[in-house]
Amino acid sequence: MDPRPVAVIGAGPSGLASLKNLSDLNIPCVAYESHSGVGGIWDIRNPRSSVYQNTHTITSREVTGYADLPMDRGLPAYPRHDQVHGYLRQYAERFNLLPLIRFGSDVTQVERLTDGWRVTTADGHSAEHRALIIANGHNWHPHMPAFSGKFDGEILHSRDYTSAAALAGKRVLVVGAGNSGCDIAVEAAGVTDHVAISMRRGYYFFPKFIFGKPADQVSESSQNLRLPAPMARAAYRTMLKLSIGTPDQFGLPKPDHEPLESPPIVNSLLPYYCAHGRVKVRKAPVRFDGKFVEFSDGTSEEFDTIIMATGFRIHIPFVGEEHLDWNKGRPDFYLLAFSPRYDDLFIAGMTDGTGGHFPTVELQSRVIASYLAARERDPEAARRFDERKRRRDVDITGGIKFLDSPRNLTQFELLTYLRVLRDHLSLLGGRDTTYAQRPSLLEQAAALFSGGRK
Repeated sequence: MDPRPVAVIGAGPSGLASLKNLSDLNIPCVAYESHSGVGGIWDIRNPRSSVYQNTHTITSREVTGYADLPMDRGLPAYPRHDQVHGYLRQYAERFNLLPLIRFGSDVTQVERLTDGWRVTTADGHSAEHRALIIANGHNWHPHMPAFSGKFDGEILHSRDYTSAAALAGKRVLVVGAGNSGCDIAVEAAGVTDHVAISMRRGYYFFPKFIFGKPADQVSESSQNLRLPAPMARAAYRTMLKLSIGTPDQFGLPKPDHEPLESPPIVNSLLPYYCAHGRVKVRKAPVRFDGKFVEFSDGTSEEFDTIIMATGFRIHIPFVGEEHLDWNKGRPDFYLLAFSPRYDDLFIAGMTDGTGGHFPTVELQSRVIASYLAARERDPEAARRFDERKRRRDVDITGGIKFLDSPRNLTQFELLTYLRVLRDHLSLLGGRDTTYAQRPSLLEQAAALFSGGRK
């Protein structure tokens, strides 16, 4: 057996899940973390964190937590960022992961060896590893679009936004209508009378609760029914119309796509604020002139502060591009995790599905760990896996035609992706227990319509 440990880069949610699954299979491993503690972006003190003071999860407590350690029922239905950070620390402590992490170790270079990888950090440390799992996250490196002209006010990216207090009394433009952009626009409307949000297209707005239950739990139950795509779309449209209404009723652009073809915007307050005139809707900006912003419809308006809620780029600066098979802005890895070029290179957590991230990467990293174990302990199982990886004949979209947009680079349909991961885990002789604690469809339906707790 190769004595060199597997290197995991990052100790956020994906890195912790990777360490846990490697340890479960007795695979030596070490994580390199640039910050002084675990949590990744959920630690607001981390310089790379993209959370702000009022950040809450957009997935509910039951859907957000790892299945190996469900979130405490004493937490709110939608936990705040510091509560999520505390939960991640608890996870690391419960499974004794802290001794496996080199804190304050910013990886500056990764070199390909004949067999394995050499990792070098900013403090001069260098070590060889049998395999490399990249788990540095993809929601921390800002995407800042360029516009003609010059803006004389303040411009900041949503990653650098902390709270609405600094916006009091200012004329604020939020560019981008993802979940962060909508949250920031709503917060700004609480401290100033002049707020606008720039939207290139219309989106569907999902409530956080339906029938008194967290909406994602209702959605997960409905997806388990495996309705034909036209019926599922009709059901979603009906649900949204009854719970919130249609976007155009509130002065918002009409979506040019079906529900779930773009990441859902979990925010029922933005339509409310738009209907009251507290947040104005503007087209895409095209040019700056002093403090004036010109929009694509020819209108212009004066602002003091622009917040670019324009998302993030997948950024892996320590690995040469020649190793990552980049395609349309992301590494083109099998199942979003397995390098098509190397059998010892993986990415954990490059995922944005229609459900909770933590349990998804928990299962994904279990497949990665099982594959690494099979390479040494069951070569025939590893060969079967490699053969399937070469075919690349797996569809993880569940029939959803995701919009051709940077926001959708890492999208998949949750239940389809989980089923595919389980199939690959079975191919390696592994068994999925990550969702063993989830209630059955019958139990979910009973809880939904009885008013009892799920």
